[in-house]
Amino acid sequence: MRDTLNDFGLPVLAIAAALGVFGVFVSFSGVNPVDVWVLLFKGAFGDWFSWQNTLQRAAPLMLTALCVAVPARAGLVIIGGEGALVLGGLACATVAYAVPLPDGLAGTVVICAAGAVVGALWVALAGWLRQYRGINETISSLLLAYIALGLFKHLVEGPLRDPASLNKPSTPAVAEALRIGGIAGSDVHWGLVLGVLACTALAAWMRWTASGFSVRVVGGNPRTAQLVGLPASRLILMACALGGACAGLAGAVEVAAVHTSANTSLIAFYGYAGILVSFMARHHPLAIIPVAILFGGFGAAGSLLQRRLGLPDASVLVLQGIAFVMILASEALRDVNWKALATKLTRPAGPTSAQMAMGDKLL
Repeated sequence: MRDTLNDFGLPVLAIAAALGVFGVFVSFSGVNPVDVWVLLFKGAFGDWFSWQNTLQRAAPLMLTALCVAVPARAGLVIIGGEGALVLGGLACATVAYAVPLPDGLAGTVVICAAGAVVGALWVALAGWLRQYRGINETISSLLLAYIALGLFKHLVEGPLRDPASLNKPSTPAVAEALRIGGIAGSDVHWGLVLGVLACTALAAWMRWTASGFSVRVVGGNPRTAQLVGLPASRLILMACALGGACAGLAGAVEVAAVHTSANTSLIAFYGYAGILVSFMARHHPLAIIPVAILFGGFGAAGSLLQRRLGLPDASVLVLQGIAFVMILASEALRDVNWKALATKLTRPAGPTSAQMAMGDKLL
């Protein structure tokens, strides 16, 4: 029961503390914090239009959070999901116009699979550098993300640029027959369903399969995994590839459902926001779903804060940063023995060892 309360209670308290600190932050601009909190809720969940915007943003957050969560269960801290996302979107757009594809669902599956494969290979490279070259995966994945962004801009503005895109360099648009449509005619595209299915499938894989259990053993105690003969390197590469495939799929879905081509609008920092979502969910795939919806709502409310209160649209990034600090602080408090600490604080202070030694000398 205590562990369950920690798993749910501490993240909720972290979010509440982040909202409180954010309210103090915006009050320095002469804005009433209560108005900010109300507009955050209205912009995220106030009506059906807000819900559509929230769910549309939650779809890529689920997939990029899995890029952090799956390797984390294998003991790695991967923060390069943004690179896998943009390269996955670029692969989707490139395959859509460079390869003859059948119209309809089959062609859509192919272009989305192309994005997932590229994302898997890119993040697996960070795992390979860690296992076979001893390079810290956190640093290498972050640097690989910057390389991916530079490569993306070079290709979109150079060899893969559509001559018809004048003011905003883009690849040729994905054919109408290959695009991902909305659910029941709404603005919420089927990428949301893919995100939920991916979270559910990976949760079941980790919980009910031998390979998923092996990944958790490797992440929990690598020495034990080696002693029992588990192929740690292969399992780590598999976890990285699965996480990267999810981020690459997020980029492919953004291209096929939202942007219709690969351009700089794809760099929306969903990969970095996915880090926060994964840590808030404690790297549990099922918990990622509600957390991604919550942070998708924060992103959706940014424009409303700008219109109603005159705050910058990027204010929600400040809120996300504060939330990240708070969730890290809550993780530090997770292992505190509160009963022992309270006993220590309420117990009458006795003589110190130095005072006892002085007393023995006097005697």
